[in-house]
Amino acid sequence: MSKPIHFPIPPPSKPSVPPHVASLTEKQSTMYQTVYGYFAKPDYNIPGLEENAELMEEEKFWLSHECILRYLRASKWKTEVAIHRIEDTLKWRRSYGLYTTLTSEHVEPEASTGKQVIFGFTVDGKPGYYMFPSRQNTEESPRQIEFVVWILESCIDMMPSGVETVALFINFADKAKSPSLGTARQFLNVLQNHYPERLGVALIINVPFLLNAFFKLVSPFIDPITREKMKFNPDVVKDGIVAADNVMKEHWGGDCEFVYEHEKYWPAIDAMCKERKKKLLEKWRQLGGTVGIKEVDYKADTDLVNEKTPATQDIVAVVDNKVMVEVA
Repeated sequence: MSKPIHFPIPPPSKPSVPPHVASLTEKQSTMYQTVYGYFAKPDYNIPGLEENAELMEEEKFWLSHECILRYLRASKWKTEVAIHRIEDTLKWRRSYGLYTTLTSEHVEPEASTGKQVIFGFTVDGKPGYYMFPSRQNTEESPRQIEFVVWILESCIDMMPSGVETVALFINFADKAKSPSLGTARQFLNVLQNHYPERLGVALIINVPFLLNAFFKLVSPFIDPITREKMKFNPDVVKDGIVAADNVMKEHWGGDCEFVYEHEKYWPAIDAMCKERKKKLLEKWRQLGGTVGIKEVDYKADTDLVNEKTPATQDIVAVVDNKVMVEVA
């Protein structure tokens, strides 16, 4: 019998199945250069800001080659629409405190029961973002959505080179209650407006009858592309979505006996993400430290550790810049 796992799994050096990357047409390349050139201007300022309107280092880092393409695709390759959406997100990220107040310390009260965790990767490298609605421990508040944003940002940092999307695992077992329609709409608005092309797949199991009705209520607010990514009651291992050694055993059919213990998991995921972001920024600066640098380049050779297969060997985590090993 395998030992329970308490730590997250570090990102792989590369996905076991490389994600497909479509080549740009000549027309699309021209559109990309239009949007890139707009934000790469030395005198560019974010419109509507009276102070500190120039791009900060974190914003230049965020405005990667792939980021611009994500917004172009989400805008149906209309350059003016893409520029407007990017600027809306630049202003939202500042006002939301992504570079200042949205810290792990701020959202930690939401994390104490393990209602949302990052664990494992799909075969094509998508980080596994697990939601357990039955573990809800707080009243509805802005901090609940802020916690979702913190997890999304952490998933993005944990994506291996070449990966741009997250795999959402939602388990509605144990009499889970649905969020209010207002909270659901707020979450969907954040995801669709400020994280376009970031949801790879949503895997949903154990949906009770009442929640089926809830999904019907919120479905009009979900864009058709996102709706197509939702899969109900899949067999994630048998369907080849994720390898057994990278998915939780309970309800999901994997080999990982994951047990959430906040005192172990939270400092590990926090330190792992901070160390990963530090390395990504260092590599990005080496490549020029400006708008339009490719994520696939600054994420190459920036892995935390050369992790081992978690189901059979070790789970490796980074806490306070120290490598911690949990033998399975």
